[in-house]
Amino acid sequence: MASIGEINLSAEGFEAVIFDCDGTLVHSMPAHFEAWCEALALHGAGGIFKEDVFYAMGGRPTKDIVVEINDEYGLKLDPEGVAFAKREAFLRKLGSLELIEEVAEFAESLRGKIPMAIATGGTRLVIEKTLQAVGVSDLFDEVVTADDVPIGKPAPDIFLRAAKLLGVSPLKCLVLEDAPAGVMAAQLAGMEVISVPAPLNFARK
Repeated sequence: MASIGEINLSAEGFEAVIFDCDGTLVHSMPAHFEAWCEALALHGAGGIFKEDVFYAMGGRPTKDIVVEINDEYGLKLDPEGVAFAKREAFLRKLGSLELIEEVAEFAESLRGKIPMAIATGGTRLVIEKTLQAVGVSDLFDEVVTADDVPIGKPAPDIFLRAAKLLGVSPLKCLVLEDAPAGVMAAQLAGMEVISVPAPLNFARK
């Protein structure tokens, strides 16, 4: 049994485990924040996205965040254009990514014993590249991304689709998440959630 701080990780009593990717399985949030800053600066909106706001919005699709930034600051940023620039900036940073060891060890301990999925607010291209970069592409039975559902987190769609693909009732799924939007989404899907503490995201080097 692995642990995160004071939280013991156990899948006992569950029939599937679903993991968020960024900030939960992979220490990638600093790279994502840097990519956001570069993309916004490229579109003439440098310095407006503060780090604490970024972490609070974690788990949500990029284009949704751009829409909210527009509303908040009275801007007219192109969601598609910013999302593309942010994606390209992040892909240049793949070499800096690391697994969050406690979560990765938990997932590895479940290999072959219980169905597992990734359910992420990221796009398929970025998530596939991320999983390849940290060497866990073959660990999960299913990967569900923002490209696969009409509404991203905090709506429950991503988690419900993951459960359906795994052939397991949502009520029998355990979710590991770090972001408020993801925790809400999993709870709305009727799933039990373990919240991965933020210090793992901020402090790990």
